[in-house]
Amino acid sequence: MHCLTDYDIKILIAFYESLEGKREYSNFLLENGFAELSALSNAIQSDIDAVYWLINNGFPEFGILSNAIDNEYNAVKWLDDHHCTFLALFAAACRQEEDAIKWFVEKDLKIFIMMIKTIQEILLFQSYDSSNYHKIRKS
Repeated sequence: MHCLTDYDIKILIAFYESLEGKREYSNFLLENGFAELSALSNAIQSDIDAVYWLINNGFPEFGILSNAIDNEYNAVKWLDDHHCTFLALFAAACRQEEDAIKWFVEKDLKIFIMMIKTIQEILLFQSYDSSNYHKIRKS
């Protein structure tokens, strides 16, 4: 299984910047052998094709992580069942679960704390967009 802790800090910074919406960092990840992190960034930002790409290209735990961040029960359970402890804690912290946030703070995992804060903002904007009458798609 892959984990975010497997990556060098420079790659994690590029992933963080891609979460911030900086396309040049997503491109850097794609062009330098880290397509899975670019896809994860897109998946977290509601790109369902990116989730499927992760699942079908050897990174199911990252596709599941994206869904666990969105608090999908089966995804949270899958991370637990497959002993993906760090990813489960990361997803919980992104969902603003206090114990998980505290764990990251106590371990002084700054880059992950930065990611968590950014993902919390992404989730907040997604929530706003889904409740904004003017942004609801009419079919």
